[in-house]
Amino acid sequence: MIKSMTGYGKGEAAYAGGRIIVELRCVNHRYGEISVKLPRALMQFETDIKKRVAERLSRGKIDVFIQVEGAPGALGVPSANLPLARGYYRAFSSIREALGLGEEVSLALIAAQRDVVTVTAEAEATLEEMPQELLAALEDGLSRVDQMRVFEGESLLADFTRRRQFLSQLIGRVAARSPFVVTEYAAKLKERIQALCSEGSLPEERIAAEVALLADKCDITEELVRLESHLRQFDETLTKGEPVGRKLDFLLQEINREVNTVGSKANDAEIAASVVELKAELEKIREQVQNIE
Repeated sequence: MIKSMTGYGKGEAAYAGGRIIVELRCVNHRYGEISVKLPRALMQFETDIKKRVAERLSRGKIDVFIQVEGAPGALGVPSANLPLARGYYRAFSSIREALGLGEEVSLALIAAQRDVVTVTAEAEATLEEMPQELLAALEDGLSRVDQMRVFEGESLLADFTRRRQFLSQLIGRVAARSPFVVTEYAAKLKERIQALCSEGSLPEERIAAEVALLADKCDITEELVRLESHLRQFDETLTKGEPVGRKLDFLLQEINREVNTVGSKANDAEIAASVVELKAELEKIREQVQNIE
């Protein structure tokens, strides 16, 4: 089974006072890169989150966004800065007396001042409860990402299968044409030599030697055998239940190398045309492989 590196998943989990929302966005990347953005109160779980994501998604650029909705107190403990509050009370009382105001300094006025009431880090009891709910939301999001990646992987597999069949047709066309390359070249070589020879015919053994030398240089049997071997490995790799993107990319490089060799060795117009088609098709497959985990 192959999987795409592109995907999106959203998971949610409820907790006392609100809910945790986890969103994951994945795009292509040569390696595995995980970025986590989460509230300060959950920062201590960043390493655990990255580890969990890496266990499920081995390749791609993965952005994880974690949001907490609900009462602010659910993620922290409000605390009062009493010295600061007293300072504000004395300051406001001095202003009231100096201006002769009858209005009393209210609690609401003091509490509204900056840093008088703050929400500190989570209480110990809350920290012990949060990870299970956070993990549930994360697993929910990961499962949805995985479903999307599997679905897109199935589409890629169908495309690979179709293009793989076309590659076999093109290689078969090259293999069928290959034996005639030497034969036709030998006939043309003989005609040219005899036409240029002013003192009679060139010995047949000399022509045969030249043809044998050419046959050795333009023989592509070995390249065709390696091509078939690489394509079989490509087919087998597509059926593996593990990340195969890097291996497929490597095999395509090897296949392309053999195709280039065929094109340079076989000095034939028909084979050259097939090589052009092969390279174009391989490039299309390579672009798709870049999206596989």
